[in-house]
Amino acid sequence: MTRDKRTIKFTKPVFSNKEGLQLATPEIVARYIAKRLRTDIIADLGCGIGGQVIFFAMECEKVYAVERDPEKLEYAKKNCELYGVRNVEFIPGDALSESIKTRVSDADIIFSDPARPLSEKERTLENLEPPITGILKLYSDITPDLAFHAPPQMPPSRINLDCEKEYLSLNGQLNRLTLYFGDLKRCERSAAVLPGEARLCNSDAPLIRPGILREYVYEPEPSVVKAELLNELAQIADKEVFFYKGDERRTLLTSSELISSPFLKDTYLVLGRTGSDIHEIKECLSSEKAGKVVLRFDIEPERYWDARKELEKGLGGSRTLHVWKFGNEAVVGEKIKK
Repeated sequence: MTRDKRTIKFTKPVFSNKEGLQLATPEIVARYIAKRLRTDIIADLGCGIGGQVIFFAMECEKVYAVERDPEKLEYAKKNCELYGVRNVEFIPGDALSESIKTRVSDADIIFSDPARPLSEKERTLENLEPPITGILKLYSDITPDLAFHAPPQMPPSRINLDCEKEYLSLNGQLNRLTLYFGDLKRCERSAAVLPGEARLCNSDAPLIRPGILREYVYEPEPSVVKAELLNELAQIADKEVFFYKGDERRTLLTSSELISSPFLKDTYLVLGRTGSDIHEIKECLSSEKAGKVVLRFDIEPERYWDARKELEKGLGGSRTLHVWKFGNEAVVGEKIKK
């Protein structure tokens, strides 16, 4: 297996340098994308170490793997051998050159996962390499069916292109934003959840209603929040669900009856609602026999453990409880295991 600092990325010990592995698409995501883009011939422009190429090769008749970095292209070749795929033509060169365009001119779909500066604070389409706009301009006369990975932190409102914007979350974390053009576009905004491959598209769903705090609260999958699909989530829920609170980092939904949905990341039983003063919160935690506390609100990373230790000080219970804070209000809950 091959890991990066957060997760298992591949089920085999792939060949890569540190940067290549950091930028590579996780295997489970690559499989999902390859299924969605299944076709006869596909071109992957800027293929890196070949993480996506491998799974395109499992779904398509032929894959063009284009990469201008010779080291990464060699890794891609070795990784394709490692996974036993042989229907790949490796092409060194710049994806924005006319010669590369000619080499891949029979492709049904053009795909690119452009490199992005790792130190960039605000993600933009302009700083990608190769730029999405450049690929669109050069390759759209070959096929209208193009797909790109883009920085997932970007909200839909900042992407002024005629495409489907699919946000994908993996194990409860926002992982990918894929833009689909031409006949690949199925709707304006969508959310995918892995594992499980649950998918939600935008519709004319009525606005989710705000509501008072009820017996249960939920944190929706980040892909649903980022794709602005809370209305659609509420519509397909098997029971009534309401919007409770939200800020830039967290959104809470609430309901009187327990709801099960792949688009809900975590579910909690509400145990108490207090003011935001630490003494009020500790009183609630103590009465519910808490032993450990998880903070579910914005706090500087360097202060997190000090604040958590302060809340846990003097607690003698055995339960792990979660605390949210919105303004002058705090909510205490216990996670319900799926």
